[in-house]
Amino acid sequence: MDAAGFRAHKRAQKDDEYFTSPHRGIDGRFTPVEQVRPMDEQFIGGFGFLPPPSSPPTPLPKDAIYTDPAFHLVTTTSQISMSSSQLSQLTPVERSHALRVARMSPHLQFMVGPLLRYDTTVDGVWHGAALIVTSDAGSTYEPHPSLTYRYDPDRPSQHQKMKNTFVGNSFDLGPHPADPHSTSLPLSSSPINGNASSGPHLASEQSPGQEIWVYPGAGGTFTFWRFMIHIPLGLNEMEVTYSINGGQELRFFVPAKQQNMRWASYSCNGFSAGVNPDDFRGPGFQSGYDPCWIDLLAHHHEEPFHVLVGGGDQLYCDGLTREPELQEWVAKIKPEDKQSYPLTDEILQAIDRFYFNHYCQVFRSGAFARANSSIFNGFGSYPDSLQNSPIFRTIGSRGYFFFLLFQCFLNVEVDGIEDQKHINRSIIIGGNGPFVDFPSHSFLGYLGPQTSILLLDCRAERKKDQVCSPTQYEKVFARLHQLPPSTEHLVVQIGIPIAYPRMVALERALESKFNPIVALAKNGSLGLSGFVNSFNREAELLDDLNDHWTARAHKQERNWLISKLQEFARAKSIRVSFLSGDVHCAAVGVFKSLKDKNSPEITPAMDHRYMVNIVTSAIVNTPPPNAVIRLVASLAGKTHKTMHRVQTDETMIPLFQQDPDGSPRGQKFIMGRRNWCITTYDSTTGDLKFDIRVEIEKGGGRTQGYPVSTPRPCWKNS
Repeated sequence: MDAAGFRAHKRAQKDDEYFTSPHRGIDGRFTPVEQVRPMDEQFIGGFGFLPPPSSPPTPLPKDAIYTDPAFHLVTTTSQISMSSSQLSQLTPVERSHALRVARMSPHLQFMVGPLLRYDTTVDGVWHGAALIVTSDAGSTYEPHPSLTYRYDPDRPSQHQKMKNTFVGNSFDLGPHPADPHSTSLPLSSSPINGNASSGPHLASEQSPGQEIWVYPGAGGTFTFWRFMIHIPLGLNEMEVTYSINGGQELRFFVPAKQQNMRWASYSCNGFSAGVNPDDFRGPGFQSGYDPCWIDLLAHHHEEPFHVLVGGGDQLYCDGLTREPELQEWVAKIKPEDKQSYPLTDEILQAIDRFYFNHYCQVFRSGAFARANSSIFNGFGSYPDSLQNSPIFRTIGSRGYFFFLLFQCFLNVEVDGIEDQKHINRSIIIGGNGPFVDFPSHSFLGYLGPQTSILLLDCRAERKKDQVCSPTQYEKVFARLHQLPPSTEHLVVQIGIPIAYPRMVALERALESKFNPIVALAKNGSLGLSGFVNSFNREAELLDDLNDHWTARAHKQERNWLISKLQEFARAKSIRVSFLSGDVHCAAVGVFKSLKDKNSPEITPAMDHRYMVNIVTSAIVNTPPPNAVIRLVASLAGKTHKTMHRVQTDETMIPLFQQDPDGSPRGQKFIMGRRNWCITTYDSTTGDLKFDIRVEIEKGGGRTQGYPVSTPRPCWKNS
């Protein structure tokens, strides 16, 4: 382990010592690890321009966007363009009119939101939803909350494809309901968003808020409101403005009816335990979480994304094991003691409290919150006996419940589990999970006339020897065969890479009872306790390896799935690609037809077995230690023979010939830097283009692109 890794483990050990000895307050209750309060009044609806009085942040430097001559403000009275320098010359009254923003009526006190979620497009109608969570004590619900959205089918979106707007300093994005720390002029003033309030066919729709759940916390009750959005697509790409209860307008973009979407993807949106976020905070940034998100938003500013696809680990929930009510259970060393430990009402309330507070905190903070409002791991790889225990089963079930709420805007008790009658048109509901008290929820969404995406639920039904159940696979493939004839590309989003270097030797070593490091860690010796997890005292890395498709327990299922998708690709003339994260590295794996000794190699365009696996992670988390990257890279050049029985080769693409700064590099298969990905459809060639954006300097945010394409299918149906 390198020095940085050692320091991280020592820091984690010190933190553990603080949390493992909780004390009850005078009211008999523990103090939660994470407690989120309603957002400050001055930032809800009105989005005031001053930071909150407590713990004010350092103001961010303004980016080139605000000094660009194209930047202007539109006054509410004369509708004239005005530069920021001109604005400073006005009287106080004139400035207040120019910068005045709408306030919600009736007032709502936000806990988090607004969040956006794209569903799919059916018969030319775009379907999506918005979600907010409000504090009942500080909100007025007479009448119920409503969302108003406006769009003009005759007016093309007015974004400007402006290059080099992000030059390394923090990209200041303007006031936002989710981020009271912003200090710049309103984003609504920027010409990249245009002005939807024009044209004879301007449409204004109102969506009533639907109450889908109420969280009963110790500090009161909090309501989840869902607003459905339906937009007929037209000849032009459109900007859509929306507001809640007449408050500040926000914006997102939808494509033209015949346009394939531009989209961004990410995974691993958080730091592992023991990692100091400030180590990844470059100059001008408030947090180590923000740099790559700011880069993504800067690209969104240049040319807006229609969809934001989140992979695994959209937030990290390691902190649950630090909640005071769980400490006695966590401290149990013997597996049988953990498995028999009773689930009390106090522990159940602590689990719900953690998930609610943690989701609110992460989803309303910084640049990630902005992306969620402007662009539309951990359970299943432990032994069955542990996962069936009362507390562990509850952790998984409640985690999945809050995943459905915050990330899918769904509540099974409200929405049911019937695919054909579901409010979410892209949903594919599978069988009941073995440990999670919910059926799996996969999604098959439209990304344009030639492109679709399958988001396969690889968690609800997961066991140590199963990723997805036969029931889910049967329903998924039945839906895939209903894709329209125009479809050329199917992207299968799976959290963990399916074409990636094998780690079988390491897997065996960590499983061995003779491994001295694991044995010492289980006993807490030599400061190695951080190398084993809090659940069953097995090696921390082992459950990650067991998650992998290439793990021994999943290899048979993996090979079957690849073969099945190859058959689908050949029969439907659809190119299949995979999108994955999880491993905190960027890489591209590839399957292709095995070369016949007596025949030339099949070109990718003609090869139905040619499937790339884009691996993009992490947008926030730290890369693995250099020793691990070197180990993985040393295995990456190997051509695997596992799939030779179905005439398939598997290897990695040497995409990374140079470092982001342009210097040559030896490890061409694996890039151990923070990253995210842009995907576009090339209308001239029919290729699907992936641009993996890799952070140039640690904490600097600016990225260098590494493009790779997968060709349109050119074989005939068979």
